[in-house]
Amino acid sequence: MKIAGLLILVCLAADCLAQAENRPVGMAFIPSGAFMMGKDLQNVSEFSPSHKVKVDSFYMDICEVTNREYLKFCKETGYKLPEFWNTDIFRCGEKYLEYPVTGVNWMDANMYARWAGKRLPTEAEWEYAARGGLVDKDFPNGDEWAIEKPKQDSTAWVNFIEPVGKYDANGFGLYDMAGNVWEWVADRYSESYYAESEFDNPKGPNTGSNRVIRGGSWHSGMMCKKVYYRKGLISSWCDFAVGFRCVKDIGN
Repeated sequence: MKIAGLLILVCLAADCLAQAENRPVGMAFIPSGAFMMGKDLQNVSEFSPSHKVKVDSFYMDICEVTNREYLKFCKETGYKLPEFWNTDIFRCGEKYLEYPVTGVNWMDANMYARWAGKRLPTEAEWEYAARGGLVDKDFPNGDEWAIEKPKQDSTAWVNFIEPVGKYDANGFGLYDMAGNVWEWVADRYSESYYAESEFDNPKGPNTGSNRVIRGGSWHSGMMCKKVYYRKGLISSWCDFAVGFRCVKDIGN
């Protein structure tokens, strides 16, 4: 019985290695696992109760979708350009090709993901990936946020969006899972959803006009950048600090 169990573990490890080696270009392999999602904080219901969740293996974009990648999608499909395209103050346009795309609503992000043969991550997948294999930590690389930037300088409003991948990756090799820009995920938003969430690959509530955004941005405070922090935004809204990244199912 012990030998059989060992063989199963060896096979699983070999399968994970094969999936990691065969990952699509620009994506990281995220192994399946269970984790404690959310955070128990007094008088806060949006991300509590903390609850155990399991997700299957998947691939995730190493970086947020860039202006370069989104422009290619628009050119090949005739899809509309982002809301703030070629606006310097929002770092959006052909002068800023390596910056994360913003000015796209949830439907735009979903259309891009489908065109790319991918999809938007579930909220559970996003948080599991953002934690990078760490347990009970506030940020993707631990308990401290070391790269906070001011929202304004002394004379004028300044946009601090950075090119993707500028700071250290987390344990899964993912960049900018906290800060830079918020990220759309697939789930509808409900403040009370965690009290009724499923254990196995939860996909969020079935109804609701708002969609979840995760990760915080250059424009938000440190609390918003914590891996468990969640916020709802109307799906048709285009924002100068909201972008997205995609995931891909194993075998697709």
